[in-house]
Amino acid sequence: MKEFQTIAFIGLGNMGLPMATNLVKAGYTVYGVDTNSEAEKKFSQDGGKIGVPTELLAKQVDIVMTSLPTPQIVEKVYLGDGGIVENADSALTIIDFSTISPQLNEKIYAISKEKGIDYLGAPVSGSVSGAVNGTLTIMVGGDKKVYEQALPLLRVLGDNPFHLGESVGVGTVIKLLNNLMIGFYTQAVAEAVALGEQMGVKADMIYDVLSVSFGQSRIYERNYKGHIAQNDFNPGFSTNLLLKDLKLAKQMADENQTPLPIGDKLIDLYSEAVEKGYGEQDMASVYLMVKELIASKNDGLVSNKN
Repeated sequence: MKEFQTIAFIGLGNMGLPMATNLVKAGYTVYGVDTNSEAEKKFSQDGGKIGVPTELLAKQVDIVMTSLPTPQIVEKVYLGDGGIVENADSALTIIDFSTISPQLNEKIYAISKEKGIDYLGAPVSGSVSGAVNGTLTIMVGGDKKVYEQALPLLRVLGDNPFHLGESVGVGTVIKLLNNLMIGFYTQAVAEAVALGEQMGVKADMIYDVLSVSFGQSRIYERNYKGHIAQNDFNPGFSTNLLLKDLKLAKQMADENQTPLPIGDKLIDLYSEAVEKGYGEQDMASVYLMVKELIASKNDGLVSNKN
């Protein structure tokens, strides 16, 4: 059975940096790679190793892990010229924690398998706090034996690793369903809180009551307590990323002849939020867009009266 001691972690963003750091704290040798030099510097300060080109890392480590923002970047890192698969030998295992598409999971797996490289698709849920605290939910698809070999590492990163099946894309299917529901809940929280305030009810009072009612949800707690109540929309999970995942869910639905009546409208709403400048802010900032719409409506009513 393989034992992993040396790790390359590519993608030291909001999620990847704390994940890679937790592996360092657990005693593994971890090489970090990111296009952001400040992220690499922070990782180095936390005990990680940096400065080794990606094409060389593939031959120096036991396992490569990636946490990257878009499917295009994931494909380039693994399958592009000078990428991981091209430079690796058959002893390597790779695990992708990014949210991509099931089809891309399958493509990376098929090309990796030709070289004897093991691959797991393993998207995660739990936000930045889960990455920091090592409490992520990890949705793994792929060979059960490879999953069991990687399980000690996965347990460093999350309390809830799931092996969901031999298909490398099955975890991504569930992750996209998860984020589709997050899109519903986030918009619902924005509209409900803004409407309640418009009716003269304090937002804290709404939260106190609904948090012990059937309107409660983890997204309501996250978005309200962490962002709306604090008037702090620094991104834990940006509107841009949520829109990307909703479009992937839509693509998955279209390919399987499954209509998404509300999902289609959500894509329009979050696209509008991005166009209005909320893309780089946390997804909870759609609340601000709803408030903006209310203010615009009220201004129009005042103008008409005058």
